[in-house]
Amino acid sequence: MTQVSTIDAGEVAKFQAMAAEWWDPNGKFKPLHMLNPCRLDYITSQIAAEFDRDLTDPLPFEGLRILDIGCGGGLLSEPMARLGATVVGADAAERNIPVAQVHAEEQGLDIDYRHTTAEDLAAAGERFDAVLNMEVVEHVSDPLAYLTACHDLLKPGGLMTCSTINRNPKSFMMAIVGAEHVMRWLPKGTHEWSKFITPDELYDLLRQAGMDPVDRKGFVFNPVTWSWRLSDRDLSVNYVTASVRPA
Repeated sequence: MTQVSTIDAGEVAKFQAMAAEWWDPNGKFKPLHMLNPCRLDYITSQIAAEFDRDLTDPLPFEGLRILDIGCGGGLLSEPMARLGATVVGADAAERNIPVAQVHAEEQGLDIDYRHTTAEDLAAAGERFDAVLNMEVVEHVSDPLAYLTACHDLLKPGGLMTCSTINRNPKSFMMAIVGAEHVMRWLPKGTHEWSKFITPDELYDLLRQAGMDPVDRKGFVFNPVTWSWRLSDRDLSVNYVTASVRPA
């Protein structure tokens, strides 16, 4: 059976053009570098809770196989490898892969980076304990088909973290007008507001894909301290979810 792709060629082209700047904290991916500590706090705490791991251990994720889908330059893959996980980083933008590979080698990290898609990995029978699906779902052509492929990539009882951007007037002002036009953190056109997904819509999509949503929190930016924090209540712009594939 021919595997249907959810890849949006236009979206991939945007990130191809920015690939070489992934590890420049003041470059086009500055927002992700600023957000990364907050993302990692959420991801590590969710994985630790789901698999009963102690984050004070030297290698708390040893024995876990983790997929970072839409890995970009490896901003999440590398910390997962340092925590002991066996990591596969996958991206549809081919030029991201050598950037990620070179940086991992420089850091002495063994990460399996691949130019591939969630659908192709699932069709090949790949299975993981956890899938990191961060800031990707708003860039695909068919969110439900994409999330279904992510479900299929999980072992029963596996965990997926999925973050995206809410769709409302505030998110338009913050994520598009603010980030792309005023602050110029991202190139104009990086995001399409119509492709943003509300938290309730994402929960519904996750359930349709066969997942059990178990948690969601907001990523909230503080312009005074120039930092991000997790919020139980404010999911108005950036937010993250955790869901489990039923055992």
